[in-house]
Amino acid sequence: MAQVKSELDEYLGPRIERVEVEDRPAATRLGVVVGGSLSKGLDVKLDRTADIETTAVGRYVVVEGRSRRFFSMITDVSLDATDARIAKLPPDLSDDFTREVMIGTNVFGAIHVAPMLMLDAQAGATEPKPVKTVPGHFAPVVEASAEDVNLIFGSGQDEGYFHVGEPLDMEDIPIYVSLKRFVERSSGVFGKSGTGKTFLTRMLLAGIVRANVAVNLVFDMHNEYGWEGQGEGNRKPKGLRQLFQSSRVAVATLDPESSDRRKSKIDFPVQIGYDRIEPEDVELLTGIFNLSDVQVGALYAIHRRLGKDWITHLLSDERHDELQKMLDANQLTESTLGAIQRKFGLFRRFGFLKPTTVDNPVDRILQYLNQGLNVVLEFGRYGNEESAYILVANYLTRRIHQAYVRRKEAALGSQADEPRPLVITIEEAHKFLDPAIAGQTIFGTIARELRKYNVTLLIVDQRPSGIDSEVMSQIGTRVTCLLDDESDIRAVFSGVSGAGELRNVLAKLDTRQQALILGHAVPMPVVVRTRDTMTPDYYASLGYVEGEDLQKKLERGKRALGRDGGGLD
Repeated sequence: MAQVKSELDEYLGPRIERVEVEDRPAATRLGVVVGGSLSKGLDVKLDRTADIETTAVGRYVVVEGRSRRFFSMITDVSLDATDARIAKLPPDLSDDFTREVMIGTNVFGAIHVAPMLMLDAQAGATEPKPVKTVPGHFAPVVEASAEDVNLIFGSGQDEGYFHVGEPLDMEDIPIYVSLKRFVERSSGVFGKSGTGKTFLTRMLLAGIVRANVAVNLVFDMHNEYGWEGQGEGNRKPKGLRQLFQSSRVAVATLDPESSDRRKSKIDFPVQIGYDRIEPEDVELLTGIFNLSDVQVGALYAIHRRLGKDWITHLLSDERHDELQKMLDANQLTESTLGAIQRKFGLFRRFGFLKPTTVDNPVDRILQYLNQGLNVVLEFGRYGNEESAYILVANYLTRRIHQAYVRRKEAALGSQADEPRPLVITIEEAHKFLDPAIAGQTIFGTIARELRKYNVTLLIVDQRPSGIDSEVMSQIGTRVTCLLDDESDIRAVFSGVSGAGELRNVLAKLDTRQQALILGHAVPMPVVVRTRDTMTPDYYASLGYVEGEDLQKKLERGKRALGRDGGGLD
């Protein structure tokens, strides 16, 4: 017998032995691989003991190959039969015995899984690799364990990792996102209205502040991130300033009256002088103001002629002499000038715009950012004014980016002098990144630069199809809630390998508290049930204490002060 075995081994080559790892916990088997391919995924026949009704799309499984373990995601669930006639002429299943005989033999459940990563199944192998092959026929498929998930996504002990939720049907198994990788490239939070984008964004921002991997500049359109946000019922989520206090977060506002009404603690009001605004700052308003190309060109000509007070003179009831000279020289037509003045009249409604200001908000914000403080700019009542949001976000971002470019270039060869990584958060991102203008806007420039000057974007939008495709291709990490528009789904998966497998997963998400995360910050796509961000446990994980815990913390501080200060009570 040994002779025959030796000859077979010599002819066929040494056989591949299944590697068993003794300390691996026993996993629940679901079925076996019966077909598939590397490009289209694997077909799995479920065992008769597997409950197909609890086998959900987005769930993790592990395919146990002979020498490799394949970490995979369920992308489809189906019913099948050994004989096609069963679908046309189903048997009488009123008898329970007949039903039990049929299930698992003549009829059975099936799942389609997409291998995402693979690991050599030898003891000590801990580095997952990209999938470049498939397991053989009848390889067993088992439920992924907590150890499997932690091996792929890291654990709470890993520096810079942040708990964002749990995998579907795998409660108490946390999924961590690498915040260091998250801020390395521009990222996006997408989803239709009402799916929880704001809660997700607030959670990610809190993680970045907690881990101190970057500073944030948040253009808070609807006053959701700085102070108390809008919740459900009597529950209201705490803002970044409440969670981290003034030592980590500063809040600015365009509307002090609104901040006072909401009892939002602010550090400084933002006012912008007409004399500081340039034509490039208002060019993004072309669509809103319905400015023609001729009128846009006229803005630059007027600015060159009138200087920094160009807007003040445009809004004045008295016509400036230089404007009249331009009309007389046919450098400007009466109709063009009249149209510009009518449209710019909207600026009179914005209380944060003044003819001139002493304080420069750009310098103030840069001062905070350079000190490591995160800045949230509340828009108050002006958040409902699309033109105000676009004007201010464009005005500030252009100048802050210029400052970062100067500082980064000056620091070449001197790592210590580089500016801190900055993440700029914008909502309604398609207004800034529309295909027609993205190539010329500062936001499109930042997205294409990746992290060249230590500035990245966090874009929040419900219509990703409205964002330039080149910009979307540069989005490193995509956190996507439910989308039901086909063009939006295509946009989210643009440039993503295996997108066809993941489309089914995205389409089956719940309307609230579920998201598909893929890209630079995670090793493989994952569907999570996101954390509840209004619980004491969540607040405690960020270092925030209140109520009795806060009182105890204050008392401990007083006792420590008493010992250090010579017996103070």
